[in-house]
Amino acid sequence: MKQIYSDIIQFRGTHFDFGYMQGEKIKDSLSVINRDNQWKVRKPRFKLSVDEVKEAIIPFAPRVWDELEGMQAALEWPMERVLKEFGGYRLNYARSGCSIMTSEHYLIRNYDYHPKTYEGRFVIFQPSDQGYAIIGPSQRVTGRMDGMNEKGLAIGYNFMHRKKPGDGFICCMIGRLVLESCGNVTEAVMMLKELPHRHSFSYVVYDGTGETFVIETSPRGIEVRRSNACTNHFEIMKQENRYHLDDSKRRLEIIEDHYSNIMNANEAFQLFNQTDKGIFSDLYSSWAGTIHTSVYFPKELKAWFALGGDQVPTSFDFAQWLAGDNVPIKQIVGEIDTDIPVLHMDEHADWYKR
Repeated sequence: MKQIYSDIIQFRGTHFDFGYMQGEKIKDSLSVINRDNQWKVRKPRFKLSVDEVKEAIIPFAPRVWDELEGMQAALEWPMERVLKEFGGYRLNYARSGCSIMTSEHYLIRNYDYHPKTYEGRFVIFQPSDQGYAIIGPSQRVTGRMDGMNEKGLAIGYNFMHRKKPGDGFICCMIGRLVLESCGNVTEAVMMLKELPHRHSFSYVVYDGTGETFVIETSPRGIEVRRSNACTNHFEIMKQENRYHLDDSKRRLEIIEDHYSNIMNANEAFQLFNQTDKGIFSDLYSSWAGTIHTSVYFPKELKAWFALGGDQVPTSFDFAQWLAGDNVPIKQIVGEIDTDIPVLHMDEHADWYKR
């Protein structure tokens, strides 16, 4: 077993200042060193235009561009490098797992991916200039793997495939843009229809009304359906599905079989987080191991978060934080059953064979 942690990042202020603070924190970090080494093995097959990325972001969440400029000022990098690492546009995304379920009171999500990509940051940010406050784990610093905003809108996403990518945003930046700018599921669905999508994902959006939409997206089309459970295959755009769907369908069947018998969020958390229930995954070397479990409660503005399996979740009162009370702890700690290096913790979390 490997102990892992996520730092809790709390900030109130402008997007530029938030970006500057984050840039200073990561400047000489293992996350930056390891990602730099990863690029040496997996070189991007495209060139980024600063103007192109700016023009893509501004219509949806203009202050996120300010955050990127703040990071650039702190890191003292060319903006092209900042965007390659943190811009969330036209980047590539490897395969992953993930399972999501919603009920009348909560959205629960297992984030399944590779430890060498996990940056260990749980972020709570309240902007003073524009945009909604957000709580949730970050990916590529500016993006969000899942999360909830101050209006009680929660989002999670599930990977489908990366065939025939288009010019657009990757999943974690899409999650951030939606939470930054949308106050409910109706607005989120509208934005997800308008955003350009790099790869094929399902986005699950949920708010305090208890209403859930699954938005199936690819560079070639978008479909919207209602469902309380989602794994890693499309139900409408079936022509976009991968050939190997057995594990995705198996996890979905487990969720559906248990759904009517789950009485509360604690039981849902146990179903998703306990390692013997069939949803939690230890396939870390296959890019599909469960790294965290998140639960969001839109009506109460609370969140639970756990790293690894068989855990007791850390609870966050987002409403209390929005009222000015900082979270007293600095880290969340857990364990995963692997010896693979983790991006923000270990040297050699890259793709070199040693």
